[in-house]
Amino acid sequence: MHTANSPRDFEIREARAADGDTLARFNALMAEETEGKTLDPGLIGPGVEALLEDDARGRYWVAEAGGEIIGQLMVTYEWSDWRNGNIWWIQSVYVPAGWRRRGVFTALYRHVESTAAAEPGVIGLRLYVEENNTRAQQTYEALGMIKPSYLVMESMLNKEPKRR
Repeated sequence: MHTANSPRDFEIREARAADGDTLARFNALMAEETEGKTLDPGLIGPGVEALLEDDARGRYWVAEAGGEIIGQLMVTYEWSDWRNGNIWWIQSVYVPAGWRRRGVFTALYRHVESTAAAEPGVIGLRLYVEENNTRAQQTYEALGMIKPSYLVMESMLNKEPKRR
């Protein structure tokens, strides 16, 4: 377990195109673990690649130890006309089981938080979490996030997605 003053045995960096397969695999593992969903490899792979090729869509950061990716976090952007600024939505968070409770997510979050704070026009961070995922909720609250009074609703369009 790391303390605030102990050195980490991993580094945080922005993801690169070569990380795409690992990011897609981690996304599939996260979806299965948290929602019991099986992601279509013909969709998730191109979806990850599309973001890595165009940072206007969002950005990924990874934690890396000894050349191995041991955690990931993605942000996408929401423009807030009320606040005249961007809110970064944290998504696609995954840390393999063997690296959990070792400060990987906290380091990713703090890195993204400081990057957002230093970037003009970014006014906040948000994420959504499954209602029953109390462990994740406790982690986010420990990092200083709060539960706003918003409820997320959606309507997915019935469009044929682009596949590999």
